[in-house]
Amino acid sequence: MITASEWNDVARELAPVSESYLRDLLRSCDVALHPLIEGVRQDSFENLERTLGQLLAQYESGDPATKRTCRDLVIRAKDHARFVLPKKPEKEEMVLWMITWLENPAAFPVWLGLRKRRLME
Repeated sequence: MITASEWNDVARELAPVSESYLRDLLRSCDVALHPLIEGVRQDSFENLERTLGQLLAQYESGDPATKRTCRDLVIRAKDHARFVLPKKPEKEEMVLWMITWLENPAAFPVWLGLRKRRLME
């Protein structure tokens, strides 16, 4: 699993490279990434749920800096999803998930269960 220190080493070796490009590169190699490195995956609802859940676990057990990092990752992902909304309307539901996570991370799993049931009706 790629941890923060390994991430920093790879980023330094490949500099200048953007974080998003480096994440995509490592994901394409099927390398396991620590949740704070993997960030929020939006390529499917399954990956969105999985990565938001992993970030929630980091958030709940983390110190203030870890909590801030988790929130920053979700905020960046939400902003990116909003940016592509005109081209990808399906991102609207993903934005809602991320907004809900940001508003109340602890309530997110219960809300998501109810939301998924409602969408299946």
